[in-house]
Amino acid sequence: MRRTTDVAPPAKRSAPATAARRPPATTPSRRGAPRPRGGWTPWLYLAPALAVLGALLVYPVYQLGLISFLEYTQAQVSGGEPTRFRGLGNYTDLFADDQFGQVLLATVGFAAACVLGTLAVGCALAVLLTRVRALPRLALLLAALGAWATPTITGSTVWLFLFDPDFGPVNRLLGLGDFSWTYGRYSAFLLVLLEVVWCSFPFVMITVYAGIRAVPGEVLEAAALDGASQWRIWRSVLAPMLRPILGIVTVQSVIWDFKVFTQIYVMTGGGIAGQNLVLNVYAYQKAFASSQYSLGSAIGVVMLLLLLAVTLGYLRLLRRQGEAL
Repeated sequence: MRRTTDVAPPAKRSAPATAARRPPATTPSRRGAPRPRGGWTPWLYLAPALAVLGALLVYPVYQLGLISFLEYTQAQVSGGEPTRFRGLGNYTDLFADDQFGQVLLATVGFAAACVLGTLAVGCALAVLLTRVRALPRLALLLAALGAWATPTITGSTVWLFLFDPDFGPVNRLLGLGDFSWTYGRYSAFLLVLLEVVWCSFPFVMITVYAGIRAVPGEVLEAAALDGASQWRIWRSVLAPMLRPILGIVTVQSVIWDFKVFTQIYVMTGGGIAGQNLVLNVYAYQKAFASSQYSLGSAIGVVMLLLLLAVTLGYLRLLRRQGEAL
């Protein structure tokens, strides 16, 4: 007889130890993304800043919008006549004024030139900071911070002296004689543009320089080894990586340059026959020089809406391109 041997059944494989220690899966939300953690904690940290902004911003904007719907002149301020509700009457008068359209176009063109000039100078100097040694870099940073810290009225007065037709050194160096920069419309705008760029580029330069320093050096070295020029490195490597930072400085520059007041008012006073007016100076003249406070408030509301539209449109464009803001 053949002797049979008992064969034991194969033992069941035990589950890996790592499976028991695997963390539970995150419960997805309805759209499939993990639910954010933190709840109201971020808003608690932001609450003090939001309260200050609400006190300093919301109430003045409310008053600005309210006055723009009223008939509010010197007669109403002094109590000689009652305040009347005009609805959209102030806006109708504003858009029917031909000068308002001219001032609006001049403001948009001037602000666009200032933004482009500020970004070009600031980005170029930020790249230069990464190429020079420590001592020239420190000197350039100190000079830029000095321009940034100079009060606007002081800077405008200094630039007026530099370009003065009688005593200014710029006309002597350029051989322009007694040429008056503030007499012509475009030369006056150019003079103010130079001053605005001079006092605004340090913010762009320092912000972009900090962003460049955060870019890994291996990426720039690889681009240089591939034979890319400095302009190609900036256009194809640095600019895409710095897009969120460039978006922030662009929005800030648009807001600052669109509402320029001090430089225009100090350096040109609005120009001869209002040839150098921008919306801020135009609103000041309507509200305080002509005592048409409701019309000046309407100009302020229009400026606010334009800035909100430009800012939200630019941020939406960045979001479409996949940038996290």
